Amino acid sequence: MRLPKQDSVFIYSKDQSTYKFSDDHPFNQKRLELTYDLLTKIDAIDESQIVPPRFATDEEIALIHDPAYIDAVKAAGRGELSPGIANSYGIGTDDTPMFKDMHKAASLLVGGTLTAVDLVMENKANHALNLSGGLHHGFRGRASGFCIYNDSSIAIEYMRQKYGAKVLYVDTDAHHGDGVQWAFYDDPDVCTLSIHETGRYLFPGTGNVNEKGSGKGYGYSINIPLDAFTEDESWLEAYETSFREVIEFFKPDVILTQNGADSHHFDPLTHLSSSIKIYREIPKLAHKLAHEYCNGRWIAVGGGGYDIWRVVPRAWSMIWLEMTNQNLANGLLPSNWIEAWQPAAPVPLINTWDDPYPLHPEIPRKLEINEKNHLTIEKALSHIRTETKSR
Repeated sequence: MRLPKQDSVFIYSKDQSTYKFSDDHPFNQKRLELTYDLLTKIDAIDESQIVPPRFATDEEIALIHDPAYIDAVKAAGRGELSPGIANSYGIGTDDTPMFKDMHKAASLLVGGTLTAVDLVMENKANHALNLSGGLHHGFRGRASGFCIYNDSSIAIEYMRQKYGAKVLYVDTDAHHGDGVQWAFYDDPDVCTLSIHETGRYLFPGTGNVNEKGSGKGYGYSINIPLDAFTEDESWLEAYETSFREVIEFFKPDVILTQNGADSHHFDPLTHLSSSIKIYREIPKLAHKLAHEYCNGRWIAVGGGGYDIWRVVPRAWSMIWLEMTNQNLANGLLPSNWIEAWQPAAPVPLINTWDDPYPLHPEIPRKLEINEKNHLTIEKALSHIRTETKSR
């Protein structure tokens, strides 16, 4: 498939929804269908821009994951893994239950991100979006936090080995991107930037400012843990300041962004108080900096996001609209989308691209939270600023 380099591609297949733990599990891939349907109903996506994902091979998954763990996932998907052994691998837990053909389903999500990587790195597309990816909690030999295989870590190692790329990973999920950070903690060719809610009260409990990398990788892990109840202004200060300074410091060949949509006030699993506004701004800056520093090379994946009805479809649509330079995300959502999905939704759907105002009651500690976050940004970026001054 040969595309003009300025084009963007959307990695999508209904089969991506086979990654399903149970009907009542918070990780619900119906959000992929909701987002795709919304983009279709506003005529924002053309069939020529859709690329189906491939399955990742065992060898590709083993770039990050232990072969024994891969075998355990396969056995679990066949119903052949005992609960005791499964638990030692982090599967069969409440967070990451076993389900039929789980290896195949997880391999497709990884393959979707690798499909995006090849299209961008082989100059067939400037940008590529795989919303089924972003499973950033998976470890070498253990599942964690709804994540069986860590597609982002696999994609980064794949880019390093196949394309010799220097990769900047930017994670805006409310949960710390721990699996990706630890996979490259001592690697100077991979820089990880994670802006997330502090782990004081939220899984996985990591992502402190003093986690900066080790050995040759020291200084290339940057964490900005934001206080609970952080609102838009402070959240965006952290994102914009850190992203600009980190990319100037690191000068990557390609940007991989993880776009969890769970920092929104409505998200049931987190404690941040941002609005849909941040999801307009996140892709804008990524797009701009990709062209300024990486010749346009930008790969975006999904991630968290557990209010699948009111938040995720709008937030994720904005990534694609920005990638393709479309300015449709204002005013009302299409009435036929609302009518199609409201009967299935447990909450009233929001019928505008913007959030209702006010979104939440006034936060009494707002000034204190903002100041605390500002100091966190200073601490997180101090080594970058010191090195920049010494150059």
